[in-house]
Amino acid sequence: MLILAAALPAAGALAVWRLRRRPYAHWIGAGAAALAFAAVAMLPVGRGSGAWLVADGELTGAWWHQVSIEWAPSLHLEFSLAVDGVSWTLALLTALLGVLCCVHNAVGAEQRAADLLGADRAASAPLQVPAGSFETGGPSPAARRVRGVPADGASGSASGSLQEPPGSFETGGPFPAAAPVHGVPSGAGGGEPEGDRWQSPILTALLLAVQAASTLVFLTDNLVLFFIAFEAVLLPMWAIIHRYGDPAARRRAAAKFALFTVAGSLLMATGLFIAIADTGTADLGAILLHGGVGDDRSLLVFALLALGFAVKAPLWPFHSWLPDAHTAAPTVGSVLLAGVLLKLGTYGLIRVAGGLAPDGAADAAPVLAALAALGILVAGLVCLRLPEIKRLIAYSSVGHMGFVVLAFAAGTEAGVRAALFGNLAHGLVTPLLFFLAGALKARTHTGSLGALGGLRLAAPALAGLLGFAALASLGLPGLAGFWGEAFTVYAAAERGGAWLGLAAAAAFGAFLAAAYLLRMLRRVSHGPVAPAVYGIGDVSAAEAAVWAPLVAGTLLLGLVPGPLLALFSEGLL
Repeated sequence: MLILAAALPAAGALAVWRLRRRPYAHWIGAGAAALAFAAVAMLPVGRGSGAWLVADGELTGAWWHQVSIEWAPSLHLEFSLAVDGVSWTLALLTALLGVLCCVHNAVGAEQRAADLLGADRAASAPLQVPAGSFETGGPSPAARRVRGVPADGASGSASGSLQEPPGSFETGGPFPAAAPVHGVPSGAGGGEPEGDRWQSPILTALLLAVQAASTLVFLTDNLVLFFIAFEAVLLPMWAIIHRYGDPAARRRAAAKFALFTVAGSLLMATGLFIAIADTGTADLGAILLHGGVGDDRSLLVFALLALGFAVKAPLWPFHSWLPDAHTAAPTVGSVLLAGVLLKLGTYGLIRVAGGLAPDGAADAAPVLAALAALGILVAGLVCLRLPEIKRLIAYSSVGHMGFVVLAFAAGTEAGVRAALFGNLAHGLVTPLLFFLAGALKARTHTGSLGALGGLRLAAPALAGLLGFAALASLGLPGLAGFWGEAFTVYAAAERGGAWLGLAAAAAFGAFLAAAYLLRMLRRVSHGPVAPAVYGIGDVSAAEAAVWAPLVAGTLLLGLVPGPLLALFSEGLL
C-alpha cells in the first residue's frame, strides 16, 4: 500500500498525458486519484503501536508499516518508505485534495464542452434575431443584465431604481447567453485565470504529478529520497502556474516561485548532507531514534534546514512568492499550494529539521518564534488593506503558518501537538476558501472586493459556505481552526518570560484575522447586490460534492479533535 499510495497518482499522470486527446482523459485522472486515496486510507489497517524499540543496540520496532528497496547504497539512497500517525494524516490530506482537484477539472471540462456545443447549435439555428429596433414593455433580459438587473427581474426593492420604462432599443443580433449555473461562464477566456485552457487534461496530469511527489515526501524514510521527492514537486507546480495561471501575472509569479524554492532547496540540501555525513546514514528513523546529529553541528544543521523549509512554509520574511503565486494560479493550483505545498515546509521543519537537530532547534527557538510572531502580525495588518479576495486568502496563510511555526518553536508537547493540528486544519479550511473564491471569480469575472457585494441575496448557498469557511479560518470554537491557534497561544504562554509577549502577539494576530475576514464577508456577502453579482448561479450539485468533504472535515476536527491528537501521539518526533 505504501508503494501504491505514491505510484498510483504517478501512473495516472502518465495515463492522462497519453490519453490527453480523449474525452474521458480527465476521469482517468480522477479515478487514479481516487484509488490513491483508497490506498492511503488503508494504511492504518494492521498497524502496530508506532513505538520504536531497541534490543542489544539493534532497531527492532518501526513505523506502522515500512518497505525498503536498495537503490544506490554507496550514495545512501534507498527506496525506503514508512508511515506513522504524523505522516499518514498529511498523506491522506494530499490524496483527498488530489481527488477533489481532479474531479473539479473533469466536471469543468464536461460543462465547458456542453457550453460550446450549445453555443454552436445556437449559432447554426435558422432563426436569428435581426439587427434593428423594436418596442418593449420594459428592459429585455439582456439589457437587464447589462444594467445589472437579473434576467427574471426578481431584484426586489434594492434594484427598483435600475428599472427603465417601456421603449425601444437597438439590437445587433442574438442576446448574450447567461453564465451557466455551475459557475464556469461560457467563453470565460480572455484575461481570466479560469479560461478556455484550464480544463486541459495536461493540467490534470500535472496535478497528479504534484500529488505523487508530495505523497512520497510525506512517506519517505530516506533523506536522499526525501530531497529528490521534495524537488520533484517544483516542476509540475511551476508548470501549473506558468501555463494555466492568469495571463497577466503567471510568468512573473511562476519565476518567483521557482527562484525562491530553488534557493531554499539548496540550503536544505546542504543541511541534509551534513547530517548524513555526521551520522553515517540517511535513514531518517534511525537518526531520530538516536537523537540526531552531534552537538557541535546541531545548530548549523538546523539553521540550514530551517531556512530551506521556511521558504516553502512560508515563514516571514521569506513569504513574498506566495501571494503572487496564489493570485496568478488557477483555482486547483491555489488549492494544492495551500493544502499540500505549504505542508511540505512545515512537515520538514517539524519532523526533519527538529528531529535531525533537536539541540539546534532549542537554541534557535527564540529567533524562530520571533519571526513567526512578526509574520502573524504583518500578515494580519496587510490583509486589512488588501482589495483582492485571492490575495487576501493567500496572505492569511502566512499568518496561519506563523501560528504553526510559533507552536513548534515553543518546544513543549502541547506546542508540537498544536503545530501538527493547526497544520492539518489549515489544509482543510484554506483550500475550501480558494475553491469558493475561484467559483466566485468564475461567475463574476472579478476578485475585487470593491466590485462585489450582496452575495447573500444573489447566491445564498455560496455566501453561506464562504461565511462558514471564513469563520473556520478565524478560529471560531467548534471548527477546525480553533484548536491549533488556541493551543499555540497556550504553549507560548506556558514557557513564561519573554514568551508571554509572543503569546500576546499571537492572540492579537487572531484578533486581526477576525477583523480582516469579517471585513471580507461584509464587502462580499452583505450590502446591496453589486452589478457583477446579478444573475450568477448558486452552488451546483457538482460543486457541493467537491466541497462537501472539506466542510465535513472542518466540522469533524473542530468538534472531535481527540482522535487526531491520538494519532499524533503514535508519531516519531
